[in-house]
Amino acid sequence: MRIDAHQHFWKLSKNLNDWPTSDSKAIYRDFTPADLEEHLKKHDIHKTVTIQAAPFVEETKFLLDLADQHEFIGGVVGWIDMSSKQFPELFTEFRNHPKFVGIRPMLQNLKDDQWILQPEVKRNISILIEHDFPIDILIYPKHLPHIVTLLKEFPSLRAVIDHCAKPAIQNRQWAPWADLIEQFSEFESVMCKISGLVTEADHHSWETDEFRPYIHHLINCFGTERVMFGSDWPVCLLAAQYDEVVEIITSNLPEEMTMKDKKLLYGGNAQKFYRL
Repeated sequence: MRIDAHQHFWKLSKNLNDWPTSDSKAIYRDFTPADLEEHLKKHDIHKTVTIQAAPFVEETKFLLDLADQHEFIGGVVGWIDMSSKQFPELFTEFRNHPKFVGIRPMLQNLKDDQWILQPEVKRNISILIEHDFPIDILIYPKHLPHIVTLLKEFPSLRAVIDHCAKPAIQNRQWAPWADLIEQFSEFESVMCKISGLVTEADHHSWETDEFRPYIHHLINCFGTERVMFGSDWPVCLLAAQYDEVVEIITSNLPEEMTMKDKKLLYGGNAQKFYRL
């Protein structure tokens, strides 16, 4: 089963999102399942994982309603305030929905880079571990040391780094991103989404081969059983079309990857991680 492990939907009229803003013209409109289906069919993608794009419980409910209506939405990664005393109650409520498959605190947007290490957050991390429930990690390279600290305390936490921790490809950033990614990958319970790279490059003048060293490094670190493909549609439209995102990844994979390896990247690993 081929899976796009990272894509979004939103409706501006619902006022659930403070982003995108009107200056992001390519994505400042509604994006619904009907807009995505043609791309999935073209690339023979059977399921998607829909990811929250706003820190509101109401948006998670909106995405779960969409998942009820569309079979191809295999799961929803939603949002709950992990520093809240109400977290256990809301987590239990959402877990009753069969397509609630993950949670994502939007760490990249928080003022405190060490927010996830707060005692109240760690208490709720323990609940995730108790239920063997995964977490998506949305961060920049500067956050990686704190995530490594978290994993040293909770080595069994099932976590996936979104967008490869967003290396600044436009500036040819390598260090310290590459070393930090390697440290993160040493924890066997974690994975990485090869997604979101094109929007970290120059939106107007990126070249397909400039992503190769990043993709090769990620596969070298995580191996072929802990990486997954994600389009990051429609955010990717800021820099590339869905077809181009697929081509960037496909054309930059290591030559030694087998067909079995590619099946894991394009679905098998996501199916296992999110238990679709």
